[in-house]
Amino acid sequence: METGVDRQAETYMEEPSRAEDAKDQCADWQYMQELFQMREVDVRVYSPLALAYIGDAVYDLIIRSLVLNEGNRQVQKMHRQTSSMVQASAQAKMASALQERMSGEEHAVYKRGRNARSMSPAKNQSVSDYHKATGFEALIGYLYLKREWKRMLELIKAGLDALESEQ
Repeated sequence: METGVDRQAETYMEEPSRAEDAKDQCADWQYMQELFQMREVDVRVYSPLALAYIGDAVYDLIIRSLVLNEGNRQVQKMHRQTSSMVQASAQAKMASALQERMSGEEHAVYKRGRNARSMSPAKNQSVSDYHKATGFEALIGYLYLKREWKRMLELIKAGLDALESEQ
């Protein structure tokens, strides 16, 4: 009879190492760059609003994936749940909860995003929350473009945990 330890050891042996996983992700990124003839760009040259633009999409996709993973149900219900986690007020709370976890570099990116002046006004959100959310999205975009996906996901998880503990 197999013990829990034996099953854990088998699972561990089947999982690729972190180095292999990072190598695969890098290869996937390179494939996308080659396929679409994307040029290599230094992420530091992007404006904070450009970082927020891609960060918004990445964060939204992660949240939609989490909501979908909870099970098949009406799209309207999934959309409502997703909206509650991607709105500016939720992102602002996450950003506040993550302040102590951010490295100096991450905090600088967040502040650049937070302080950026967007042409579009905050919709149904406070201006303060909107700016904090823009900083959060800029940080997510920055980590995504730097291919620091593990760190990006760790911060999102910690932020979601903080949101959940508030409720």
